[in-house]
Amino acid sequence: MTGGSAGVSVFGLGYVGCVSAACLAARGNQVIGVDVNPQKTEFIRQGRTPVVEERIGELIASVVARGQLSVTEDVAKAVLATDISIVCVGTPSAPGGGLSTEYLERVSAEIGAALAVKAGWHVVAYRSTMVPGTCVGTLIPVLERASGKRAGVDFGVSVNPEFLREGSSVRDFENPPKTVVGESDERTGAEMMSLYEGLPGPRFRVPLDVAEMTKYVDNSFHALKVTFGNEIGALCARLGLDSHAVMDIFLADTKLNISPAYLRPGFAFGGSCLPKDVRALTHTARRHDLELPVLANVLASNETQLRRAVDLVIELGRRRVGIFGLSFKSGTDDLRESPMVEFAERLLGKGYDVRIYDANVALSRLMGANRAFIEERLPHIGDLLTDDIATVVAHGEIFIAGTAEPAVVAAIDGLGPDRTVIDLVRLPGAAQRRLRPGYVGIGW
Repeated sequence: MTGGSAGVSVFGLGYVGCVSAACLAARGNQVIGVDVNPQKTEFIRQGRTPVVEERIGELIASVVARGQLSVTEDVAKAVLATDISIVCVGTPSAPGGGLSTEYLERVSAEIGAALAVKAGWHVVAYRSTMVPGTCVGTLIPVLERASGKRAGVDFGVSVNPEFLREGSSVRDFENPPKTVVGESDERTGAEMMSLYEGLPGPRFRVPLDVAEMTKYVDNSFHALKVTFGNEIGALCARLGLDSHAVMDIFLADTKLNISPAYLRPGFAFGGSCLPKDVRALTHTARRHDLELPVLANVLASNETQLRRAVDLVIELGRRRVGIFGLSFKSGTDDLRESPMVEFAERLLGKGYDVRIYDANVALSRLMGANRAFIEERLPHIGDLLTDDIATVVAHGEIFIAGTAEPAVVAAIDGLGPDRTVIDLVRLPGAAQRRLRPGYVGIGW
């Protein structure tokens, strides 16, 4: 390992803290481990590991022998002797299922008291898993009260989630999938990132609450993947199929299946395939008396996303709505199970005055496959549809962006500050557009 030469104190010597302390020491940092359990600190003092983990025993023995890792039960001594304090205490579930921050608050108060008598800059970094808002709403106030100082001014605060798997923690530290540093200020972010200099993988410096959310997204998706695989396995078994042969084919697709595809937050899905095929698969499971709770609720979740968009329009309290895009995705005229069609119909049913622009669908109404579909099943929407974007712009008070076609982007950029835009597709430059009044997104 390579690294810098910072003084680092690590609070909590469980799996995460013990591995972090040993690995940071191996990278050339002077590390002090702190734990309320004297048995753990005594083990490390003797060059022994308090946790069972691949390679951790030899690593601790080595860094303790070289004097790179020491331990103490004295919080003030650890803070005063180091530049960065990394908190790795547990965050167990509370009785109601929420997060218990008892240990985080306790160690934060102790660190804050040490900061009160410490001259100079110090960084407090939280490696414990905690829900978004915990650091800013709970822990920073504890630190500021105990220290009499201000976060981001007199001391730095970071959220630095770990991505270590028990059984391969040392390897995961040395070869992380990514490095995430939430920062209260630029100096803190730079100092924290320097601890991991030379490690592979993408690196992110983000706001504190974004860093807090990262670990939950990862673990929830991992749980979802396990459950999805098990539900597919259960159905395959009931149908007499080799589930591993099926999943081998699924996993071979790294363009759509195991990839970033479909994972960006946005509007509901639709079209001729996804809704129909999810229905058919869950129907097959029901016919075989098989419960698949995750797959069975996919369409219910999709419906909820559609309802969120309708509720957002209702909350705005304005009646004239312009919709850009009607097909189920840009670049097509396919209206089959388009969520935009359902969106428009719900607004019409609630009495909204709607106009719709979709050049592709307007053309197909005249000559394409959708002509009969519109005339027979959506005549009320067909009457509101136009290929003249200026007509929709002149009509609306609220605009729904359901496509990122250049003409739509240009029209939205030309709207005045008195118009509201609900962006369902995250238009190019959405991060900058969000700064303008009346520009909102769904799920981002």
